[in-house]
Amino acid sequence: MDRESCTSRIDVLERLLLDESAEPTNLPLSLLQDITNHFSLDHQIGSGGFAMVYKGVVGKGMVAVKKLSNTFAIQENKFHEEVKCLIKAKHKNIVRFLGYCSETKGKMEEYEGNLVMADQRNWLLYFECLGEDQTRSITQNLQGTLGYMDPEYLRSRHITFSSDIYSLGVIIMEILKGVRQYLEDEYVRII
Repeated sequence: MDRESCTSRIDVLERLLLDESAEPTNLPLSLLQDITNHFSLDHQIGSGGFAMVYKGVVGKGMVAVKKLSNTFAIQENKFHEEVKCLIKAKHKNIVRFLGYCSETKGKMEEYEGNLVMADQRNWLLYFECLGEDQTRSITQNLQGTLGYMDPEYLRSRHITFSSDIYSLGVIIMEILKGVRQYLEDEYVRII
């Protein structure tokens, strides 16, 4: 990709970051490689069973780029369904989905002593990266429904991944039992 074309694609991504009403879009693998320094370890911010997450630098902004691994174990329609769900999921409390990359190219590989052309899938998802000032403003004041709030969060005033899992667990239990555990008047605000 020439430099001019790459610059115009970065401009598209910057506009996506600035315009909250912009729809998610498909961007090429080469652009996502550029903004993550070719998926370098110093840009890695997380990992899981099927993906690595990288920080992508876009001008003065940042995005999170989730690069799926082990794509041979994932059916293509499952990836398509995930993209569809992410495009529809729009809420002020959900990290904004900016788009996806789905590129497949052939690569010669040895298989059972023979060279074969194998498909190499590159499936990526990219999301808005919240700045530190945004996350701090959320956690300065404790507010929410008491029964859904992680007791550790109440004590320390620090939101962690475990805090989200605790709240999700409460919601899942309510769904499974079919009974709401906490009433609306249990909403608290501690400043």
